[in-house]
Amino acid sequence: MAKKKVAVQLPTVAKQVSIEQRYSLELEALHEIAEIVEIDGKTPSSFIEGAREADALITSWGIKIDQQIIAGLNQCVVIGVGSVGVDMVDVDAATQAGIVVTNVPDVFIEEVADHTMMLLLGCSRRVKLMDKMVKAGDWYRGRPVLEKTPRLWGQTLGLISFGNVATAVARRAQPFGMNIIAYDPYVTELKMTAEGVGPVTLPELLEQSDYISVHPGLNDSSRAMLSDAEFSAMKNTVCIINCGRGPVIDEAALIRALQRGEVAAAGLDVLEQEPPASDNPLLEMDNVILTPHAASATDRMRPETRRRVGREVALVLDGKWPMSCVNPTVLPKVDLERWQPYPMTRGPNR
Repeated sequence: MAKKKVAVQLPTVAKQVSIEQRYSLELEALHEIAEIVEIDGKTPSSFIEGAREADALITSWGIKIDQQIIAGLNQCVVIGVGSVGVDMVDVDAATQAGIVVTNVPDVFIEEVADHTMMLLLGCSRRVKLMDKMVKAGDWYRGRPVLEKTPRLWGQTLGLISFGNVATAVARRAQPFGMNIIAYDPYVTELKMTAEGVGPVTLPELLEQSDYISVHPGLNDSSRAMLSDAEFSAMKNTVCIINCGRGPVIDEAALIRALQRGEVAAAGLDVLEQEPPASDNPLLEMDNVILTPHAASATDRMRPETRRRVGREVALVLDGKWPMSCVNPTVLPKVDLERWQPYPMTRGPNR
């Protein structure tokens, strides 16, 4: 039986070795049923030309897999995305075309939660400013600054969205004595209360939180969900943490809030424009810690992500449901076998 074709658009890797060596991690699951073909993703037309007859796509960056590209795919059944966020794929267009979209929602959760807590603690203790003072010879100015900031114990952490990363952040923040609340209209209160987290509305979260950590995926409803009105509703001592998606925060509004003293500090791993322009005011603020969209990065992250994408795509090409489907409404409409058991804590899913 002829092998299926998987078109790959991934970051450039050394080409002195064969495709089998370059994509050995993806091929651990795929080698018996598919071959990998690299495609040119510089333009939509070159992408379509390379992927037109592909049975699957694997991507994690680069050109957006939009409606135009999806319309040019003749036999693609699955798009494997090597990240938690899938905003680089038009999921609605894929669903309409009967294409399964998968992601890797649970590979680097702990790393991102660690990074989130690092930024939270750094903002709490004004680490950037403390470091600057020491290097400038202002040794004795640090203590007076921190004597005006509340201790972390007893402060309220508000989590916007309560998915895997936010859950892991809540578990880390609790030993620091933080009171944790969360807003997520798509998660049951029982899930939150089981983690010792109080469910609240978004206005309640904005009003009550001393720290706000932002975790939703990027979509039409979450884009710029924190803007001028939301920052005005917060305490002027609040610290904002974002290790999710940059455009969830209206960056210009955040800058204004920081400049006006409506927000005390921010720790940001993601921005609206990456990398930021050299004149971005956030770069010059002593109360803002920035990291280069690196929250998920460890020596395990990239290899395991690539393996997981390969496994997801292999499941679909083998006629089975993937472990993680971003667009589950497509599953009853495609010729794939459900192999996972129904959860025993609830009735049939459909």
